[in-house]
Amino acid sequence: MKIVCFTTGKTTEPEYGILEEKVVRAVFGNPYDGLKPADRYYNIDDVRLLAPCSPSKVVAVGLNYYSHARELAMSVPANPLLFMKPSTSVIGPEGKIVYPRSSKRVDYEGELGVVMKTAAHRVPAPKALEYVLGYTCFNDVTARDLQKQDGQWTRAKGFDTFAAVGPCIETELDPGNICIETYLNGQSKQRGSTSDLIFSVPDLVSFISAIMTLLPGDVIATGTPSGIGPMSPGDAVEIRIAEIGILKNYVVESVD
Repeated sequence: MKIVCFTTGKTTEPEYGILEEKVVRAVFGNPYDGLKPADRYYNIDDVRLLAPCSPSKVVAVGLNYYSHARELAMSVPANPLLFMKPSTSVIGPEGKIVYPRSSKRVDYEGELGVVMKTAAHRVPAPKALEYVLGYTCFNDVTARDLQKQDGQWTRAKGFDTFAAVGPCIETELDPGNICIETYLNGQSKQRGSTSDLIFSVPDLVSFISAIMTLLPGDVIATGTPSGIGPMSPGDAVEIRIAEIGILKNYVVESVD
């Protein structure tokens, strides 16, 4: 099941729906307490898709693909390398990634996002997927030059619009062998599989929930494969996961 959050031309109030091919069926309720289909249907072209969840926090993982570690000539970490993105960094499909004036290099990082269904605290890995609602495309946008300057990643990763999420949450997916692709202006830039993850999704849920409680709607960004690179204002970037869909965003200059 593909869960979307959307608005229509009749109202700006967000609502949830189930995406079936090119049709969105509206629902009552929310993904965390239960969904009940309504008798309202919309063509996908007649709605505006939003980020499919509203996380209290995004917990992201650095250096979690063997290919990415080789690309950077770095050792494989003994434990997941965690950082966080604020809720204010989240944007949805077709949203604009704002290139900050303080950076000279902003990179794409295509990733699989894990969306939590229920509160998770000290969850053992064998039970971890019971706490997961589903999976989405994620772009961990990064001001690479600021990351190198600071030595820690909050500023480089935390700008408004630096966490693109969508287009839906796919609830019926095995996260162990998923192909993730990134395209910049239609050209392939990244291609990797979650079979190359250093720390699997269950391991990440378990490790993170032992540090902080994960809440419904929170997102774990599981890391990026090799092939990271820069974007510029005017570019269009797509994160593609066949089982989920395409997350497309546009890079624009800051106006303030």
